[in-house]
Amino acid sequence: MKSVHFLYLCTFGLYDTTCIQAKLLTMEVRIEKGWKECLRDEFEKPYFKALTDAVRRDYSDPGINVYPPGKDIFAAYDASPFENTKVVIIGQDPYHGPGQANGLCFSVAPGVAMPPSLINIFKEVCADTGAPFPADGDLSRWATQGVLLLNSALTVREHQPKSHSGIGWETFTDATVDALSRKRDNLVFLLWGKDAIRKGEKIDRDRHLVLTSVHPSPLSAHRGFFGNHHFTRANEYLKAHGKTPIEW
Repeated sequence: MKSVHFLYLCTFGLYDTTCIQAKLLTMEVRIEKGWKECLRDEFEKPYFKALTDAVRRDYSDPGINVYPPGKDIFAAYDASPFENTKVVIIGQDPYHGPGQANGLCFSVAPGVAMPPSLINIFKEVCADTGAPFPADGDLSRWATQGVLLLNSALTVREHQPKSHSGIGWETFTDATVDALSRKRDNLVFLLWGKDAIRKGEKIDRDRHLVLTSVHPSPLSAHRGFFGNHHFTRANEYLKAHGKTPIEW
């Protein structure tokens, strides 16, 4: 792994060796080299410059809180290297409450109360696989097994859902999904809700398994998320193609 994420932090204005605002990231982190190679062209495009300008303004504004912490903006990519990714789960944008977002969609750190959608995800995991209900909402244990937990937008303003939608993140994460669809084989995409399903429209169904359902939100989970058996179906597909199943 190469220390290239430092460059992105500088681009976003989140690394400053002379004047550090408390809420901004001040340490170097890494990004996995496979993702760097796949997405290299995106960092050179005009939309990405506009995106970094918009994100940098909000993170630098003392009157605005933005999530996740700067060090976690690209956490999903670091946690699930390109060549190790086996399953992709697509969320909307990070949790917008204090202390919730950690860069992995639907995930919260140990000790943080589980949001309702995450509780419903775990209910389906338990019903589908027989696994016990977990003690915390930290999904990094999935990510390290090859589950890319990707939000469509990677940042959000506090208490303002979708506030960073439409500024360029969707183009960047579309490129992420496209790279997986074109350059990998036999992946599983779990698309929950209209936004995620729309994002997966161009996935090559001849090369990958795409499973869709309503969102796990309490508003919709009883209309098709519960009982979708996505977790066992994903593992059956992985095993059929010689891949280690996920311990959900």
